Amino acid sequence: MENKNIYVTKPFLPPLEEFNQYLEQIWANGQLTNNGPFHQKLEKELCEHLGIEYISLFSNGTLALITALQALKISGEVITTPFSFVATTHSLWWNNIKPIFIDIDPVTLNLDPDKIEKAITPATTAIMPVHVYGTPCDTDKIKRISDKYNLKVIYDAAHAFGVTKNGIPVLNQGDLSILSFHATKVFNTFEGGAIVCKDKQMKQHIDDLKNFGFRDETTVVEPGINAKMNELQAAMGLLQLKYVDGNIIKRKAIADKYRSGLGDIPGISFLDEIEGVKHNYSYFPVFIDENSYGRSRDELYEELKRNNIFGRRYFYPLISMFSPYNKLSSAAPELLPCAVKASNEVICLPIYPDLANEDVLKIIKTFKQ
Repeated sequence: MENKNIYVTKPFLPPLEEFNQYLEQIWANGQLTNNGPFHQKLEKELCEHLGIEYISLFSNGTLALITALQALKISGEVITTPFSFVATTHSLWWNNIKPIFIDIDPVTLNLDPDKIEKAITPATTAIMPVHVYGTPCDTDKIKRISDKYNLKVIYDAAHAFGVTKNGIPVLNQGDLSILSFHATKVFNTFEGGAIVCKDKQMKQHIDDLKNFGFRDETTVVEPGINAKMNELQAAMGLLQLKYVDGNIIKRKAIADKYRSGLGDIPGISFLDEIEGVKHNYSYFPVFIDENSYGRSRDELYEELKRNNIFGRRYFYPLISMFSPYNKLSSAAPELLPCAVKASNEVICLPIYPDLANEDVLKIIKTFKQ
């Protein structure tokens, strides 16, 4: 057991016997996809759990992002962050939209709203921020700017399941919010995702787009794709909802241990918990100041691996450093100093509900050694 691998995350799976009961119902129903009973029930229960009006389930979060841009007819240029998973920007590229990168706030690591206006051009149609690590963006500032310039706002909320600010779900901000239910997330449906919207008409529009554009058996209202969530995914989601709140409590306990155990080490820092925010503890990023700590982030990263501890450098390299984005004028590293710094210093530590206390202590000990 001493040499077991400790990975950055481990998907939560409910008891197999509970899932088998759902499988028996799926077999009895004979419906595997196409808005089946589990799909309908999961949409209803997610709305209640998350405090949202409408949600449309997807087979994965990337297709949800791509479809959201189609739903709002976004074109031209979209202002976004370089500090995220590549799917954020890939969704723009797949819609033939030019990403315009701006730097991030050094405290929250989210898109810096004070840099948005300078990046707006006549071709700008939308802003796509990310609630990085589940920390809410400055939605008030972003709304003021989007209203002033008549821009749409699509939030990549892949990390922000259940997150609220002053009691208000962050998923209710912007024109649309996109969730990921990938196996690594706080709430998973194996693969999966969703678009959160505010009115019935938009939900119908999104539902059409994800189902080839079919409105009924003989009517295609627009060119759509196939991005539907199937019944097995929806069944897993229904089970996950029974456990997700308890799992978040367990994640918080692990985060508290990290803060306590690592907080006095020179050169190690964390993101601040924001007053009024209900966090979901989806990630635990730490930042390594080489001068104070005495080792670079990458040296520590390799040392952790030698001890069978597999953190992840989320997000390194920056999206703006990947092809085809690194030739864009907005991708120049000198324009993105805060993003470059965060990317070069971050390690996300293992955090998941059944991470053993002895493993947490081993991780802390490795940092101290």
